[in-house]
Amino acid sequence: MPHLYLVDGSGYIFRAYHRLPPLTNKHGEPVGAVYGYTAMLWKLADALHKADGPTHMAVILDKSSHTFRNELYDQYKAHRPPPPEDLVPQFPMIRDATRAFSLPCIEEAGWEADDLIASYTKAALAQGWQVTIVSSDKDLMQLMTDPSVDMLDTMNNRRLGSEAVVEKFGVGPEKLGDVLALMGDSVDNVPGVPGVGPKTAAKLILEHGDVEGVLTAADTMKKGKLRENLIEHAEAARMSRKLVELACDVPLPQPLEELSLADGIPDAPLRAFLEHHGFRTLLSRLGEVADAPVAEAPTDAGFDADEPCKHDDYETVVDMDALDRWITVARHQGWVAIDTETTAKDPMLADLVGVSLALHPNLACYIPLGHGGSDMFAERPPQLDCDVALAKLRPLLEDPGVLKIGHNLKYDMIVLGRLGVDVAPYDDTIVMSFDLDAGLHGHGMDELAATHLSHTCIAYKDVVGTGKKALGFHEVDLKAATRYAAEDADVTLRLWRRFTARLPREGATRVYQMVDRPLVAVIARMERRGIKIDREKLAQLSGDFSTQIAALEGVVHELAGGPFTIGSPKQLGDVLFERMGLKGGRKGKSGVYSTDVNELERLAADRGSPGAEIATKVLEWRQLTKLKNTYTDALQEQINPATGRVHTSYSLTGAQTGRLSSTDPNLQNIPIRTEVGRQIRDAFVAEPGNVILAADYSQIELRLAAHMAEVPQLKEAFARGDDIHSLTAQELFGEVTRDTRASAKTINFAILYGISRWGLAGRLDISADEAQAMIDRYFDRFPGINRYIAETLTQVREHGFTETLFGRKTHFPRIRSKVQHERQGAERAAINAPIQGTSADIIKRAMVRMEPALLEAGLPDVRMLLQVHDELVFELPEGDVERARPVIERVMAGAAEPAVVLDVPLGVEIGVGRSWGEAH
Repeated sequence: MPHLYLVDGSGYIFRAYHRLPPLTNKHGEPVGAVYGYTAMLWKLADALHKADGPTHMAVILDKSSHTFRNELYDQYKAHRPPPPEDLVPQFPMIRDATRAFSLPCIEEAGWEADDLIASYTKAALAQGWQVTIVSSDKDLMQLMTDPSVDMLDTMNNRRLGSEAVVEKFGVGPEKLGDVLALMGDSVDNVPGVPGVGPKTAAKLILEHGDVEGVLTAADTMKKGKLRENLIEHAEAARMSRKLVELACDVPLPQPLEELSLADGIPDAPLRAFLEHHGFRTLLSRLGEVADAPVAEAPTDAGFDADEPCKHDDYETVVDMDALDRWITVARHQGWVAIDTETTAKDPMLADLVGVSLALHPNLACYIPLGHGGSDMFAERPPQLDCDVALAKLRPLLEDPGVLKIGHNLKYDMIVLGRLGVDVAPYDDTIVMSFDLDAGLHGHGMDELAATHLSHTCIAYKDVVGTGKKALGFHEVDLKAATRYAAEDADVTLRLWRRFTARLPREGATRVYQMVDRPLVAVIARMERRGIKIDREKLAQLSGDFSTQIAALEGVVHELAGGPFTIGSPKQLGDVLFERMGLKGGRKGKSGVYSTDVNELERLAADRGSPGAEIATKVLEWRQLTKLKNTYTDALQEQINPATGRVHTSYSLTGAQTGRLSSTDPNLQNIPIRTEVGRQIRDAFVAEPGNVILAADYSQIELRLAAHMAEVPQLKEAFARGDDIHSLTAQELFGEVTRDTRASAKTINFAILYGISRWGLAGRLDISADEAQAMIDRYFDRFPGINRYIAETLTQVREHGFTETLFGRKTHFPRIRSKVQHERQGAERAAINAPIQGTSADIIKRAMVRMEPALLEAGLPDVRMLLQVHDELVFELPEGDVERARPVIERVMAGAAEPAVVLDVPLGVEIGVGRSWGEAH
């Protein structure tokens, strides 16, 4: 029997666009969605070829946004935003991709893809064919009234029949259109009936037959909001029924017979398409790799595709003999992938629920240790005793002859470290991915599995549920827990095999081995230590801030001529630009005036105007409110009850230049030079008998710029220990005053961040022409900086990435974007990336070397607690300060060597006090 597959191409396009980073081909065209769409279509075609696949197939696309439904209702899909700028030019290339597979690409003006799919389905059924719709769109589920029609949900790799409609909506496909009409659709702007959701709609349709039956019965329903809405919005419901109904009588653009598939995909057109765009990874599947460079998804050349994950083959280990067997094999082969399952996201609060191991693809297991209900009387499934199992696992996890492989291993190290297990040696695939592909895509396991393995991982929410009914992982049954947990270890192992091969081939081994890999354990120990917080000090600051915030609100309301909600951008915009009549207000697409920081700073800079004072006060109000909410209030809630300390979380992949980023709480955004920032730092204190020591690199980025850009004046000044901003002021302005030094300081840093003439004009409160003249003068005095910027941009445009002195690559896929603001943003980031990235590499090397150096010096009680930008914060006994200070300074000053020898010294400033604020 003929079997027609109809692919909902629009769904594929947007999935591909959001799944991959903004890639460009060798012609400088954006092709992220094209690449993803091509890979997804190939995967589908390959999977169907291996299965009992189609005899006929077509991809159906939307031709235009205006269809007959817009004639019925002019607001249909009116709220949908236009497609992203960089996606629009990819639509024709996606059509080319479809034809490259020798598949019909069907679209028709005035009709939606859903209508074409419905019409082809009806025509195929009339000839006795089977039909599979490749989509998970709820509107298309209306077509499954005939048992010969099903749907293939490739996102979740499952077939859907009419029973799936009943399960999701409570009615069969034949009644689905009525349910959709009543509930409406905010995405397509189908009005429906207010207050009617899926469950209510299904109940009404089952009781009254269809939309018209529901509306007829509305008068007889009990009084209430539902009855009122059905009566008031009856016409909207009738119109909605027409909008959701699929047109099944569209003339077919191509006859069914022309959709017939040949045997396999013809090689020539597909090869020509892939070669044109330089898609090397995909070309390798045809047995040849293109020579042309392209910023495409990372290549895994040299690896055959692993067989799919076989979740039913994973083992649940519930007896000691089985555990001994897994441990023996792991020790014999010398490597094992590990993962932990816990009760919480915070590793300092989480209890261990289980451990998963993987030895080879599809050879993985889950060891449950803490499953069972939440109360003491709940039944516990068969599982190993946690203490006994850990006693068996500890020698393996600490064995120096067995490599442990994890993904975001820092989390597992903290959880296991709290239980007395010190995991070593190790590889971390999230760090490996970052060192290979920073800037190209995210580094979470799900995204990496999709990108490198063409595998969709089981979603955590599909295992535990969502909302109020969500389970803890310890409450999940062992079969589901094993499928999820063992898959994590399995996928981690598969990723490690690929990344291990790529590191030396792509020149990333050096930065991985010398900088990032050893840092994982260091960061884990820092996070476990945390830092003590003075709760009373924070409470006092919160009270002080509340008083100041209230006073500022009074001043702002008086200046505005009446009260309003300062935190509401809409109300603030209306007050500034309508009630007060200030000039220059600009509205966004939503019709609301912009009141962002740039707009308020513009108003504040216009001294003497009515807007200057109110804008200044609003900015002060915003800063105090943010600091109160983010720090003085929130930090009190984030004190760990067991340790009495705050334990921030550091991400090694959070900033694409290689800098560490801090969250929960974010300690890197506390203002550095303000009195308010110092007050907050005063709440970070040492234990009795101890002090806080803060060691900060002095102007490290300017020092690195002097070295990397070969600027003799700056190198000589740093060697002499001169004030670099005074030197710049003398070079640019011919004199050093407080004002010229302040301007020089702004220019020194701004130029390294690729600032534009308009940006510098805003910083210095001068005209754009004056700012350009200043930039020109700066480059004239320091030509090495200008040369460095030009060479950096040339390299990144040619190769797609920049490099630090330690070989860290940062990719900039938007560097050849045709969208101006995207391209300029990439250029500015690329100018600073080698300098900021080298600075990050140096402080990371200092952190890795610090603990061994302190131990060697007989200072085991000096503990590194925090890293904030260019600063390291320690807690130590008061009597150890004089011995610790030279050790810390020596390690930080020499951190680059011997891998990199700098032409300038690295200055280190050290302060000591009872609190971080006092030491800073």
